[in-house]
Amino acid sequence: MPFFSEFILIYLALMAVVAVTITAVDKMAAIKGRRRVPESTLMLVGLFGGALPMYVTMKVIRHKTKHKKFMIGLPLEIALHAALVCLGVWLYFNK
Repeated sequence: MPFFSEFILIYLALMAVVAVTITAVDKMAAIKGRRRVPESTLMLVGLFGGALPMYVTMKVIRHKTKHKKFMIGLPLEIALHAALVCLGVWLYFNK
C-alpha cells in the first residue's frame, strides 16, 4: 500500500504544478494577446486533480474569476475530489 500512496502523492503534486503553470501561461497569453489555452483543457486538468491549485491560482492572479464555468465548475471538481478521498478512506478502513 505505501507504493500506491506515494504514487498518488507524486501524481497530485505533478498535477498541481501543471495546473498552476497552464493557468499562469494562459494569463500571460491573455495579457499579450497571444493564443490561449482552451477552456476545456483547463477544466480537464482540474478534473484530473488540479482543481484546487488551479482555483487558488486563478483567485491570486485574478484570472477568469468572472467566468461562472470556472468559479462554479472548479469548486464542484474540488468537492468531487474530496468525496472520492472520503470514499477511499472509508473503503480502506472498512474492508
